[in-house]
Parts: sequence; C-alpha cells; structure tokens
Amino acid sequence: MAPTTPRPVITVDVWKKPWEQEKPLHNRWHPEIPHVAQVVEGEVFRVETVDFSGGAIKDNDSAEDIKFCDASIAHYLSGPIRIIDPSGAPARPGDLLAVEILDLGALAGNEWGFTASFDRENGGSFLTDHFPNATKAIWYFEGIFAYSPHIPGVRFPGLIHPGLIGTAPSKELLDIWNAREASLVNGSVQPPTLCDILHQRPLANLPTPKGSLLGLVEKGTANWERIADEAARTIPGRENGGNCDIKNLSKGSKVYLPVFIEGANLSMGDMHFSQGDGEISFCGAIEMSGFLVLKCEIIRDGMAKYLTPMGPTLLHVNPIFEIGPVEPRFSEWLVFEGISVDESGRQHYLDSSVAFKRAVLNAIDYLFKFGYSKEQSYLLLSCCPCEARLSSIVDPPNAVVTLAIPTAIFDQDIRPQKHGPSAGPRVMRKPDVLKCSYDGSLPVTKNLASV
Repeated sequence: MAPTTPRPVITVDVWKKPWEQEKPLHNRWHPEIPHVAQVVEGEVFRVETVDFSGGAIKDNDSAEDIKFCDASIAHYLSGPIRIIDPSGAPARPGDLLAVEILDLGALAGNEWGFTASFDRENGGSFLTDHFPNATKAIWYFEGIFAYSPHIPGVRFPGLIHPGLIGTAPSKELLDIWNAREASLVNGSVQPPTLCDILHQRPLANLPTPKGSLLGLVEKGTANWERIADEAARTIPGRENGGNCDIKNLSKGSKVYLPVFIEGANLSMGDMHFSQGDGEISFCGAIEMSGFLVLKCEIIRDGMAKYLTPMGPTLLHVNPIFEIGPVEPRFSEWLVFEGISVDESGRQHYLDSSVAFKRAVLNAIDYLFKFGYSKEQSYLLLSCCPCEARLSSIVDPPNAVVTLAIPTAIFDQDIRPQKHGPSAGPRVMRKPDVLKCSYDGSLPVTKNLASV
C-alpha cells in the first residue's frame, strides 16, 4: 500500500502571535512544560513552525525591528511532542530518540526570510566589534533558490534545515546547565578571553521570566513563575541537542537525541532556508517559518549503548547527527585562511575562534574589493552555503581555520586575476543592506545606498 499522508500534529498561523496559536508554542527548556501532541514510533507526522522571532521581524524596508527586537523571546518552538512505542509505552530516560527528517520546506504563501545582525547593545554578533549596528537583508525564494534585493548580484540554492531540534532536559540536567553557565557569568571559572572583551557580548543567557513562553503552563500562577525562573534559554546547543545550527541537517537526515524525561518531549523550530557554517551574524541564516515531516524511532537504552559521557554520568552526553544525501553541488570554491593572531597583532595560542574570525574578516575585506559593502559581505557569509574547516589545531602557536565560498553564487568572477577586481570599492552594489542607528531618543533607519 502507498504510504499515508503525514498526520499534521502542530500547525501554525503566521499572522497570529506565538501565544495565540492553536497549540501554544514555547521558548524555554524545562521538563515540566507539558506536551501538546503525541506521536507513535514509526508514524509519519508533520510539524509547522514560526520563525525564531515569532513574526516580530517583518518583510519591509526597515531594520528597526532588529534594532529593538526583544532578545529574550528566542527561540519560539513547536512542541513538546510526546513519543510512545506501538504498545503505548513512552520513550524513557536513557533511550535514544532517532528523528528522521523526511521532508521540509517553507510554508505556502510565506516564501521569504531574513538575515540580520543584532545591535551591540542587544547581544551583538560574532563580529559585533566590527559591526555594532543592527542590519537586515530580506531574501525571497524561487523554488530552491534565494535572492535578496539588499545584496544584489548573488543567487544560490538553499539547504533548508531546522536550526533547533531537541528533547526536554531532566530537572537534574537543567540544574547542571544553570549552575555551569552561571559560573561562567559570575567569573568563577574560565575568565573572559580577549575575544569576549572585544565582542562585548553576553557570556551566557541565564534563565529569566522576561519573554518566557511556557506552552500550556498557565501564566500568572505560582507554577509558571517557578518554571520561568528555572527554565533554560534556547540560545546555545547543549546535551539535548537544541540550537546546534547544523546546516546540512536537511532532507534525509537523522538525529539521535538523548532522552532525559519520560516521553522525550521533542521540540523544534528556528527554520533556515540556508546558512553558512558558523551562522556568524547571529540571526545569520535565512530565517523563515516552515514545516517538517518526521518519523521517530525509540532505541531502548541507546544512551548506554552508543554515547560516551563527558563526565561521571550519562547526563553529560551529546547527540549524534546523520547527514542526508541532499545538498547543493558546487565545484569551484575560493578559500580564505585565518590564523590565531587577532586584528591588533596579538598572538593567541591555538585559538580556533580567533582564527575563524580572521578568516571571515579576510573574506569580507576581499569581497569589498568587488563592490560589496562590508555589511553585505558579513550577512552574505552568514547565510550562503560557505564551508568552514578547522584545518590545523596541532601546530603551535597558530590554529588555522579556512572559510570556502562557492564562486558560482556570484554574477561576476571573484577570483584574483591580472587586471584586478572587476568592480572596485568605489562601485558599490546597490541598494545596500538595511542598517539601523539610534541617537539616544528616536530610532532612525537608513538604507546605506542613500548615505
């Protein structure tokens, strides 16, 4: 018999707020956030998601929505979904949940996305010391391809994927997360590096009731207040999976997620049309609403069978990802190298973060010579299908990181040639990205093509 149509278990209306959805969304990790749907192992089901901001970022000619975005809302997730086997027994702590991505895409009638960088005062981005102001570029989808009126001269196929997919933590694991991240913020371990100081970015995002959306937990109750005070932010990836931003986790992929509570409580969101390795500008993929068609399998006692704990217990494990067979094909790349020497000339010891930063800055400076503003290049490298590699981590004092850009995405030849760059820095690609500045009283949005 032909397979049945995927059962829709969570649908969204992009014109409604996250808390107005038929099945309420959530933006925190906590074991007591109730599941909103249940699926049986082996069942094919469909989940729809809003973009990470829940529709706060608009398809318009302004970057004010990024400038003043409430960062405490990230990320709005669909779920939790309880997983049971055919006998009705739920997934149990210690199991592995194998989640196969059968299909995914944009929601019909909402075929657009955005790439952006937060203002330095609102969390910033990987290069916030170089790009302190909020910026935004809108992308439109034509089948598998994306193009942007704000970054002219490039067009590339997307590799749609969920930036965030994970299971709920146990209370014990949640307490571990909160304790170790608090120790980073209060300085009791791992003092900030030079990169931390330059970036002026938060060292971690600790629990806060501000911006919390807890699904079916009733707001205004003592229970809601307690959970909001404890629930972990979804910003970083952790042992449960979460915000790993693996750009190749697309159609045909499979995720093996540790199960920490009964039923697993699977959640997902932060859909991306395309992303470069590292997602450097923070809202750095092409952020979008979308759907996933999934199938789950429970591997009983899979954590003990397959995962090696980092610490004394099986709580300290990480997921396994199986990349699918579908991805854009590129045959020619231009590769930029970075070493662990920062912009001031200071030597760092085998610091791959500094080396990656240098590779990105080298690529931005290079593309500037071909008529792209540095803001355009920054957002482009964050969302186009570029590949980062840790090329060397064994030769002190310099780690070597490379960033490879597919040359076919440009409408001009960007390789070095005798006659020099075809455009030059004075012939800018217009219009430029949207950029928002703030004078301390009123927001002012400017398209850089006009200044």
